[in-house]
Amino acid sequence: MPLNYRPNRMRSRSGGKARLLIGVVIAAFALLSYCSSKEFNPVTGEDQYISITPKQEIALGLQSTPQMIKQFGGLYQDQGLQDYVDAVGNRLLLNKQIQDTPWQFEFHLLADPRTINAFALPGGQIFITTAMFSKLKTEGQLAGVLGHEVGHVVARHSAQRIAKSQLTEGLTGAVVAASGTAGSGQMAAMVGQIVNMKYGREDELQSDEIGVILMSEAGYDPRSMKGVMEILAEASSGNRQPEFFSTHPNPENRIQRIQDAIDKIYPNGVPPNLKP
Repeated sequence: MPLNYRPNRMRSRSGGKARLLIGVVIAAFALLSYCSSKEFNPVTGEDQYISITPKQEIALGLQSTPQMIKQFGGLYQDQGLQDYVDAVGNRLLLNKQIQDTPWQFEFHLLADPRTINAFALPGGQIFITTAMFSKLKTEGQLAGVLGHEVGHVVARHSAQRIAKSQLTEGLTGAVVAASGTAGSGQMAAMVGQIVNMKYGREDELQSDEIGVILMSEAGYDPRSMKGVMEILAEASSGNRQPEFFSTHPNPENRIQRIQDAIDKIYPNGVPPNLKP
């Protein structure tokens, strides 16, 4: 047995303890930073963990807007249709709670004729593709899509996901530092992604509920949003992930939550004079 065998073993143990200590410090810092970022959202009535300010959210959305427009084929070159989207969107923004927020809303009709999608960037930039727009049958359905995206903005879902991502990265770094192996860090990252997916599904459901409220107050029949879910279900049939591993719940699962929100607003039934 070599004479230096035992000292090397001691150095190995010492190095392992040092890595473990570094890992604990990194994890503690990540958790402390996350827990100290709690804020109350008056729109949702919930506490949230947010790591950026509203001004930073708005700036981030504005900075990313040109890239999103380019990615989806530019803006649709029909000012009449863009004005129509703006009119419906702005009607939803008459809600008192929305007007009291700092978000700077803009609605963009994108030229992409193939991608059925609508999405929101932090701070108020909202997009709908012509592929999605062309599938809609009523103004109420358009209001449902835009109301859902407004819900993402006012609920600050993007900022929440940024904070969770930063926490995940911090904990992943702690695992790598403690173990000294990239494999362990990759596993921790995978676990973190699954956790974030769960929050993504709840974000979608919450945005549906906010959209129902905004539609109702703007004079639209909130049942139109159920029609949107049917359109999405038809568009995704045969190529759908199981709900558990998807950031977007299956449309069928969202329909019941939408109906629950409608029943809460109109316990005696939806009035007949709302715009479909």
